[in-house]
Amino acid sequence: MSQSPSAPLTLESALRELDRHPQAAEIDLLACDLNGILRGKRIPREALGKIFSDGLKMPRSVLCLDIWGHDAHDNGLVWESGDGDGSCKPCGEGLVPVPWSPRPRLQLLTMMQNLDGTPFSCDPRQALAAIVKRFHALGLTPVVASELEFYLMAGDSAGGGQPRPPAAPKSGYALDAPRVYALDELDEFDVVLTAIRDACAAQNLPSEAISVENGRGQFEVNLLHVADPLIAGDHAVMLRRLVRGVARAHDLHGTFMAKPYGDSAGSGLHVHCSLLDKDGRNVFDDGGDAGTDLLRHAIAGMIETMPEAMLMLAPNLNSYRRLLPGQHAPVAASWAYENRTSALRIPASGPKARRFEHRVAGADANPYLVLAAILAGALHGIETKANPPAPVAGNGYADGAAALPLPTTFETAVEAFEQGKILRKYFGEAFMRAFGAVKRQEMEELRRRVTDVEYQTYLGFL
Repeated sequence: MSQSPSAPLTLESALRELDRHPQAAEIDLLACDLNGILRGKRIPREALGKIFSDGLKMPRSVLCLDIWGHDAHDNGLVWESGDGDGSCKPCGEGLVPVPWSPRPRLQLLTMMQNLDGTPFSCDPRQALAAIVKRFHALGLTPVVASELEFYLMAGDSAGGGQPRPPAAPKSGYALDAPRVYALDELDEFDVVLTAIRDACAAQNLPSEAISVENGRGQFEVNLLHVADPLIAGDHAVMLRRLVRGVARAHDLHGTFMAKPYGDSAGSGLHVHCSLLDKDGRNVFDDGGDAGTDLLRHAIAGMIETMPEAMLMLAPNLNSYRRLLPGQHAPVAASWAYENRTSALRIPASGPKARRFEHRVAGADANPYLVLAAILAGALHGIETKANPPAPVAGNGYADGAAALPLPTTFETAVEAFEQGKILRKYFGEAFMRAFGAVKRQEMEELRRRVTDVEYQTYLGFL
């Protein structure tokens, strides 16, 4: 099932929605930075018209901060350009309520542009928009869905600096083992999970299945296919905010950290994608199980670009704790039919639903950049008519030697991104510099920090 694109957002449609919520005195304006962290301001409802006419002014560098919120000094936006403003204009599907807020409040996504009205290319949503525009120029529309995994933890986990599984809310048993797809655990957490489902409905997020995953307190929400990657990215970004907000309202902590427990499953962001032509036909559908040449070209392009795209798919030091052999996450760029051990899977389906599933990204990655990296790779393969290697058969983890190896450390991913040649023509020099500067600054800071495990291992013996 898929959703059609929404009607364009206008001030008139926003004011109609505002009238439906007379008790909401404030609006949260949200802009997504390169790390997927939402930044912005809270305004009174009376200021909505000005936001549509003038936008929300913020320094452009605000969307290019490192994970701690520090300026990335080598991004070209601070010292070299005087740290000038951009203008964040409303985008997406418009005003929606914030159900977990203790007082009525609305929220509105925005996207940054330069003050002259041109797109600010370091805004991750703008980066995705530029790639989608290139598909449209070919008469193609990507149809996208995502699956996001996350952990619910004891409410004091973030403040205490250590993850701690919550006790089962009803019976009190310890979450000490995987209970994948366990309905009993859905029943245990039904109050918070129902609140998540209700909040999705209130915000028009097309959520489908909610399931228990492989970790202690790990769950997954599936979002429906949408024939607009920008809206699909909006849905994933809003879902992450929603889960964290609802969890807090229930004295829990929700996290999309890629690998919060070293001995439990990591959290992924899997993306399903097909392509429609101008007549609405799936161009991956050849009437059979194999799919079209266009599908294989897209697969080949994603494989070729995956090493240099890895930093967008796995953007943090912790991301690479998920990407270890035998951990049910890809460490090589491979593809296969109906095989979850490959990086790119062609799911079993009817021909009209022929699509690929991209299984590399972690839940900690910026959804806009994940979609942009995937679509840029697919577009590269389509434009060059590239051909993929043979599909993997059997255990793709064991057969990884035959596939293109991926960076499996933060350092090698930063280097592959900075040295990459293909993605640069899709993202542009300004974006490549800004994102690379953010990640290199984080990497160098983390190199300077000595960890607790190093003290425990070495301090008493050396």
